Amino acid sequence: MQQNGSSGSNGSNGSNGSDGSGGGSRERQALSFSPLPSASTRVRRFIQERRTLPLPRVMVVFSAAGDTEKPSDAMSGSDPADDDFRKPASPSPSLTLSKPLRAALGGQEQEFPEVISLNVGGMYFTTRLSTLRRFEDTMLAAMFSGRHYIPRDAEGRYFIDRDGAYFGDILNFLREGELPHRSRVRAVHREAQYYSIGPLLDSLEDIQPLTGERVRQAFLDLLPYYKENLERIVEIAKLRAMQKKARFAKLKICVYKEEMPITPYERPLFNSLRFERSDSEAKLFEHHCEVDVSFGPWEAVADVYDLLHCIVSDLAERGITAEQQCIGVCDKHLINHYYCKRPIYEFKITWW
Repeated sequence: MQQNGSSGSNGSNGSNGSDGSGGGSRERQALSFSPLPSASTRVRRFIQERRTLPLPRVMVVFSAAGDTEKPSDAMSGSDPADDDFRKPASPSPSLTLSKPLRAALGGQEQEFPEVISLNVGGMYFTTRLSTLRRFEDTMLAAMFSGRHYIPRDAEGRYFIDRDGAYFGDILNFLREGELPHRSRVRAVHREAQYYSIGPLLDSLEDIQPLTGERVRQAFLDLLPYYKENLERIVEIAKLRAMQKKARFAKLKICVYKEEMPITPYERPLFNSLRFERSDSEAKLFEHHCEVDVSFGPWEAVADVYDLLHCIVSDLAERGITAEQQCIGVCDKHLINHYYCKRPIYEFKITWW
């Protein structure tokens, strides 16, 4: 028992240990686990067998410009056990090339013939390309510059989705600077605004009736809430006519030019439109006449009758017939011997 124990404990004598252990040694070998070979052991084994070491697999992935794929995702298929490589992504020229470079290669500017056939809202016109490009800062010059797509009709004419009733006047100006007849000035002016033809706009605004309209508008700009009051006249007249089931409606409108109410006693004392009164005194004269709509005050040479003409004309422009007459003045007592005395007019709005 001692010999077996001593021989079994002597690990330095390999021969004795192997002979003395006998069947016990084989039993221990059956129960023991062999460790995995390390990296250095694998290298020595390949050297002894005179085999070449396997080269690491390297994969290069090409991605399109702007691709935000992470490197870890691109190399996920580089495991040695895998036999299939990830196919490299072929870059797309439309993605990698810059916009100027694409325009130079594939986006050539559109070329036009010298004679252009146009279809403007169903009306046909023929003109030279140079006529449409006469003024650079216009819509027509931009359309036919070659940088924009222009649709064509079934006959191959370039199509412009616009009423062509006054397009001939536009072409006549582009050809030789001809201006339209006075009856067509307003309509051609709207078309010139649409096509952004600055020289034509300037020429039209220097002739009647647009010149007079500019002077008239300068006067109306002095009046506060002129357009709003005009809308109120239409709405009130329409409501009253519908309520009474009548063909017309009547309104009371106050139109006054003076800034402060006056009386015959004040008239010789003040020669200007503004009266020199303190703020406390001015509040004593503030009031609202019992009317539907009030216009005024303003400081200009144009008087009350000029404003009445503007009101009637603007209503007629909208197809509304209006008649007016003075029915008196506002007799509201203000203070002491001061009364309002603002003129009041009755407007008759006829609907049919």
